[in-house]
Amino acid sequence: MKQEVALAAKRRAETMEENRVKLIGAARKAFTASGFAAASMDDLTAKVGLTRGALYHGFGDKKGLLAAVVAKIDSEMAALAQEAGAALATPWEALLAEGEAYIGMALDPEVRQIVLLDGPSFLGDPSNWPSQNACLSITQRAVANLIAKGVMKPIDVEAASRLLSGAAFNAALWVAASDEPHIVLPKAIEAFRLMAEGFLAG
Repeated sequence: MKQEVALAAKRRAETMEENRVKLIGAARKAFTASGFAAASMDDLTAKVGLTRGALYHGFGDKKGLLAAVVAKIDSEMAALAQEAGAALATPWEALLAEGEAYIGMALDPEVRQIVLLDGPSFLGDPSNWPSQNACLSITQRAVANLIAKGVMKPIDVEAASRLLSGAAFNAALWVAASDEPHIVLPKAIEAFRLMAEGFLAG
């Protein structure tokens, strides 16, 4: 009997996870195409053969679904930024490359609409998002390492990390909101690099 109950619970959990993945995938497409406010939850759920009940059960409400989608995309952005930095010769250049890569992702239609435009509008201050705090933790480790090696000035690690992370995110916001993002992007990256270089020792 216990085994049957355990198997049933496992199946329920697997079904919930499958539904969650389906809904996040459908929401990414719908939010990118229409924006969060205009996206129809009935259309979204119907496209993956689910009901509104599945959405509410998995995410609470439409905003909960947006938060899950933002977290998913934001984590992918962080991974891509780290990949960009991994190819660089020094930890300092890697840190700058990660920030620049993050800013550059503002040109991606999905990132632009969901993370940079709808995210702050409907989920509030990005500094309170779990995904942004995860990005901050990565930056803090890099900054602490650079300070320990004498590459960066002996400044408070959290303060420097929050300024660097916030600058990258706000630069990306600027690019995303611009009517001429391809023109704004190099300006944003140049300003980010100059600001960051103020932390360099010597």
